[in-house]
Amino acid sequence: MRLHDKVALVTGGTSGIGRRIVERFAEEGASVVFSGRRAGLGEEVAAATGAIFVEADVAHEADAERSIAAATAKHGRLDILVNNAGGPAPVGRIEDLPLDGFDEALAVHVRGTLAHLKHAAPVMRAQGGGSVINLGSVAGHRAGYSSSLIYGVAKAAVIHMTRCAAMELGEDSVRVNSISPGGIATGIFAKSIGMAVADAEGTVEQVKTALAKLQAVPRAGLTDDIAHAAVYLASDEAGFVNGEDIVIDGGLIWGRRFSEVMAGGHAWKTLFE
Repeated sequence: MRLHDKVALVTGGTSGIGRRIVERFAEEGASVVFSGRRAGLGEEVAAATGAIFVEADVAHEADAERSIAAATAKHGRLDILVNNAGGPAPVGRIEDLPLDGFDEALAVHVRGTLAHLKHAAPVMRAQGGGSVINLGSVAGHRAGYSSSLIYGVAKAAVIHMTRCAAMELGEDSVRVNSISPGGIATGIFAKSIGMAVADAEGTVEQVKTALAKLQAVPRAGLTDDIAHAAVYLASDEAGFVNGEDIVIDGGLIWGRRFSEVMAGGHAWKTLFE
């Protein structure tokens, strides 16, 4: 019950990481409101968790304002905001990238995050504190960790926005942090190659197998890995954590696995024999 008596808003809470965060926050005692574009899934998550669903598109400022208003109208305050909503972005060589696809991706990942920050900030300032958690990505730290240049740029912007907002809102005891997942087994990989949303959600087990050998820790990342970190950042246990980005990737971005290095060394040895 680490989030007892706290009120949370989670964007993109209908599936994947967002849904698991909604579930974990509810398990930890929070009163949860979550948003998403898919009404059917939203109603399903609401029925399973007791959370309140708001049908909304994070790319629209009016929807962001309405989502935050729904939380404050129901519970009188807003202690936690998780800017989780996102999705795949266009892929391809630079000369082939659609700029309208760039605009759409930034509208969701960057504009959507800022819109929710904008409307949550005065609420949290007035009540004397709060915790904002933005979802970044390892692709926002290093090139080559997404098939989409646009996605990497968008997530880099989210991570830096986190730091900038933390320096301002921290003065009012509102903490702003981010979490950068590595390879987490969700439907986003299938969506990125154009698979229908409903079908993509059924690919998680296949994705687990594909992700298991990408990093030193020999398994795929799970939505629980991200949700547990979100619980920590949302709780009073993280009361002195501000402006941080927590990378949760099994060691993916820090280098090659030892076994790969040794195999490469053996290849060099045989080259000179």
